[in-house]
Amino acid sequence: MGTEGVGGVERIETTAAHAGRPVREPGAALNAPLVLSSTFHAGGETGYARAGGPAWEPFEAAVAALEGAAGAVSYASGMAAVHAVIDLLPRGGAVGVPRGVYFEAAEALRRAAGDGRFTVVELDGSLTSPQARAALADCDAVWVENLTNPLLEAVDVRAVAAAIRPGGIVVVDSTLATPVLAHPLADGADIVLHSATKQLSGHSDALIGVAAANRPELLEALLRARTERGAVPGALEAFLALRGLRTLALRVERAQSNAAELAARLEGHPAVERVRWPGWGTLVAIEVRGGAAAAEAVADRVALWTHGTSLGDVTSLLERRRKFPSECTDVPEGLLRLSLGIEHVEDLWADLDGALRSGRRTAATRDDAGAARG
Repeated sequence: MGTEGVGGVERIETTAAHAGRPVREPGAALNAPLVLSSTFHAGGETGYARAGGPAWEPFEAAVAALEGAAGAVSYASGMAAVHAVIDLLPRGGAVGVPRGVYFEAAEALRRAAGDGRFTVVELDGSLTSPQARAALADCDAVWVENLTNPLLEAVDVRAVAAAIRPGGIVVVDSTLATPVLAHPLADGADIVLHSATKQLSGHSDALIGVAAANRPELLEALLRARTERGAVPGALEAFLALRGLRTLALRVERAQSNAAELAARLEGHPAVERVRWPGWGTLVAIEVRGGAAAAEAVADRVALWTHGTSLGDVTSLLERRRKFPSECTDVPEGLLRLSLGIEHVEDLWADLDGALRSGRRTAATRDDAGAARG
């Protein structure tokens, strides 16, 4: 089954709506079909589903179009994509890993280094220091997030690509930014990857990852890693991810607007010590006064927000990230990550503000009772 490109179209909203659809011809379906088959008749391009096929090609074509890539390869999860990329990093080389990279990815990189595949060079989170830029000159690869999670430090991918050793591989996890807000390949990255479970699919109903690249040898290696590991996504997951991707630009626009409004309102809030928002993106991080216990209490009190582990959904989610033992120690104990959805901002504000103020009143009551006993 062929898929249609978006010839001459440069605007991301149009690409998201049209890329990866079947070729236009009389009587053809507008949408790519859900193909539930692992086996195919001999003699065609598709042999066996583990190596790829029509279930995944439309989603991959759409992601490639959005990223301006020659191709994309989808995986069973974001972490499956992470391991596929790790497989192709230079053997015996030095891989730069900034502090604050998603902790599961950082741990996978350190395990690979422990197995002797390469060495890991620890770098500061935003890669802005002279020491980090100097270290990049000796790196054969670097793994960055163009917006770190959950500290929300923006990384200049173009500067990183210029600083790395000539011929080095720049890997960018663009899950938080999405193709709507960043274009890593155009900025000099070699591979861009996503946990497509998050913003790309956008509805918390599909577990799937994807990586895109321009260089043929990298695309071949990405596909080989998937085929050998058997890390293909389910056909239904690929179908749902493509359907969700159609509204990506609209969802990001609304969620980013909500993030901007809440970030502004939270500045100076009596229950909040610090607000982190770099001026773009759909996530806001706040440090709650009172540390871990106070932050957990806020997460337990909200009624509209979802207290859960994920981001990029149409509904707004929040979570205290340091509850995970593997989380980077740079993340404050009282930090709540807020992932904005598409709800009305006034409803989100009323729920969050109420939870924050309720916790502050409870703490004040405890303090008054303690003073009275004293």
